[in-house]
Amino acid sequence: MPTVENCRNSLRPVSNHGRSALIFNQAYQSVQRSFAVGTTKNKEWRRRQLKRAWWMVEDNKQRIADALYADLHKHYQEAYCGDCKGVQGDILRTLEKFDEWTKDERPSRSDPLNFLGRTTVRKEPLGVTLIIGAWNFPISLSLQPMVAAIAAGCAVILKPSDMASACQDLLMEIIPKYMDNDAIRCVSAGPREMGYILEHRFDHIFYTGSPNVAKIIHAAAAKHLTPVTLELGGQCPAIVAESADPDLTAKHIAVTKFMNAGQVCLNVNHVLVHPVLRDRLVAELSRHFDIFLGGKDNKPEYYTHIINDRNFDRLENLLQKTSGKIVYGGQRDRTSRYFAPTIVTGVKPGDSLLSEEIFGPILPIIDADFDTAISFTRSGEHPLAIYAFTTQEADKSRILNETQSGGVTFNDCGLHVAGRDVPFGGVGNSGQGRYHGPHGILTFSHLRTHTNALPSWVESLIAARYPPYSVDKAHKMSPPVTPPFDRDGNDTTGRSKWTFGLGLLALSGLVVARQDQIIALGSKLFN
Repeated sequence: MPTVENCRNSLRPVSNHGRSALIFNQAYQSVQRSFAVGTTKNKEWRRRQLKRAWWMVEDNKQRIADALYADLHKHYQEAYCGDCKGVQGDILRTLEKFDEWTKDERPSRSDPLNFLGRTTVRKEPLGVTLIIGAWNFPISLSLQPMVAAIAAGCAVILKPSDMASACQDLLMEIIPKYMDNDAIRCVSAGPREMGYILEHRFDHIFYTGSPNVAKIIHAAAAKHLTPVTLELGGQCPAIVAESADPDLTAKHIAVTKFMNAGQVCLNVNHVLVHPVLRDRLVAELSRHFDIFLGGKDNKPEYYTHIINDRNFDRLENLLQKTSGKIVYGGQRDRTSRYFAPTIVTGVKPGDSLLSEEIFGPILPIIDADFDTAISFTRSGEHPLAIYAFTTQEADKSRILNETQSGGVTFNDCGLHVAGRDVPFGGVGNSGQGRYHGPHGILTFSHLRTHTNALPSWVESLIAARYPPYSVDKAHKMSPPVTPPFDRDGNDTTGRSKWTFGLGLLALSGLVVARQDQIIALGSKLFN
């Protein structure tokens, strides 16, 4: 994988007068202008753009599949299910819940200020957002965040991955045909052009890719105090306890490693298996790979290939340097970039296969009892996911309590992401921020609170607010409170209930009156 320094060098800005800079400038000015005049805030505009995006995918699903085949040798089934239907499903769900997910919220009415001031929390779009897509799912990982940004009311500049050139070219063609070209633009850019793009101020940047490049994007965003969402990867482990079912465990790990030839941020990076179960697990993994391939020496047309020569050579180098033993697979062809599912046993900490996220079809097997597996997982960066295979509830509790990760699936892989309306995102080195469902809209939104001055009849009740100050006024505004616990944290009453005395009415942070009196007067006023 590229080093941070190499990435930094490749992102040096190009001339302002270059053709790509001119095209970007036009796009940038257009989306800035559209957001400034309020085009994207209109909810009917948002709905229409979402509907047009659904038809954009529907009308071009065969072309999308063809582009994914050209870039990754991806079969129609993976292209259709992973890229087309996933995006369309997100759009339909967003349209179904659009009013609920974008509506203003009223905080607790039991608070007198919220009640009398009609306090409201408004979901407002952050503004112009830059979305930088990834090459491993070059359609869905570009369009899914775009859907969330549009639903939130943002203007969008979408930058697909230039490594998946066929998909990039297709998006560059179809997005202007279907989407509002004043507010939603698609631009092409390589590493050098990205340096110029990142000099500009955005209201949000959403990036999917590697931690190395994410550090550069984060640093560029920091110059403008631009918030970022980083969907990264990590060395996601599968922890296989002694109680696990070897057959089903192997089947679930193998199919996850097979998909997209392991080029998935949520893929199983390595397997930590209890020694007593290792041989059986390896045998079952080999058997399932045989089934998926139609024979271990077969090269099925439906198997995805490695994205480019650089990544193929990286995987080749990792495999050549390992001190482990290849016990299954290993067949590869640089010309076609075919790289078979490959199982490597006898892998020890410090091995080349554990030096970075593999992001390919190599599967290292590490002997580790449950305690060792947890310790090993905790010793590295937080992964995007942990997959724990066990029938013991105590083991599950330990995974949740003693490790950190973006998400967890027990006895399968990736299911924690597939649930409806659940957040997806990493922690630490595996990312920051989240999206999917309502969480995507929140990612691209600012929660803006507004309230009103209290009725004039309240003034007599809050006279202590005004100078001159005194001790009596201070205690009247904020009465002393006796908490229901002592200095050691022990409860001193049978129930956790604050003794408020006078109800606290916060106005500019400093308003007080009897809560029952305020509510009674307020009810009289509004009735």
